[in-house]
Amino acid sequence: MSKKTVIFKSILSKLIAGYIEEKKAVGYQYRKGSSLLKQFDTLVAKGHLVEMKLPKELVLLWTKKRPNETTSTRNGRISIVRGLAEYMVRLGYEAYMFPGAAITIDRYSYVPYIFSEKELKSMFTICDSYPISNVSPNRHLILPLLFRMLYGCGLRISEALHLRLKDVDLKQGTLFIRDTKFRKERIVPMAKTLTERCRLYADNVHHFESCNPFFFLSPYGEHYKESTIYKLFRDILWKAGISHSGRGPRLHDIRHSFSVHCLKKWVINEEDLTNLLPYLSAFLGHVDLRGTQHYLRLTADLYPKIISSVEQNFSHLIPEVLVDEAD
Repeated sequence: MSKKTVIFKSILSKLIAGYIEEKKAVGYQYRKGSSLLKQFDTLVAKGHLVEMKLPKELVLLWTKKRPNETTSTRNGRISIVRGLAEYMVRLGYEAYMFPGAAITIDRYSYVPYIFSEKELKSMFTICDSYPISNVSPNRHLILPLLFRMLYGCGLRISEALHLRLKDVDLKQGTLFIRDTKFRKERIVPMAKTLTERCRLYADNVHHFESCNPFFFLSPYGEHYKESTIYKLFRDILWKAGISHSGRGPRLHDIRHSFSVHCLKKWVINEEDLTNLLPYLSAFLGHVDLRGTQHYLRLTADLYPKIISSVEQNFSHLIPEVLVDEAD
């Protein structure tokens, strides 16, 4: 199935498309950015702009806070139009630049929910007995493996769902992760028990030739959608007695839990985190150590009994300010 092409219709369409191509050329997937710029393009078209420029009035209309809109959501719209303005100015066009000082982004305003080992066990048990669906005949086989893979390998849900059959090496027990958030391909080793689960799953689901190349194949073609797995995740949480609010837990918190549990184990075992953090960073696919270091702060905050050990031996590794990436 081919990816949909976003079509822009305003007088700024070529500039918007060029800006998106530039972002993709330097490594960004820019899916959300493209979606926001499509909305902006619609606004420009409705405003009947007749010149290839970005007037102040239009920018202020786009950046005006909407009813019930969060600050972070508005800041995302501001960031998008600022980036477009910078691009236009570089090309010699007139463009109003929304003041950067007006943007305040707290990337860690959300505190991850760290599942306990007991909660994870309960979730896995529920997945193991998930009812068979006539509409989605492989669902009861996918969920037990998928959720164990998210935790056991610290994957992002998008990385797991985009796995192709050829990416899962059942002999070596590794996953080849491609098309990642930061365009960093990596090979992730699996535990022997997880590898065996993958073999059993493949024997049951991929036992004949199929035109669907994805490991977690959907009955409707290609792979499961993240939104579908999220709905199932909410049901699993409810059955496990884990409360869910508008702010989580999120599917991504399974990855956070893996990272914090890993660091907790290392600290308790008095491992040298200075040497081990780069390995965890590479395992998670972080662009640098900053995101991984943030997990060390979470570990210390969540487990007060080991905080003294962390601060005494590894205080130089804990970021003192909010950093740019912990995903």
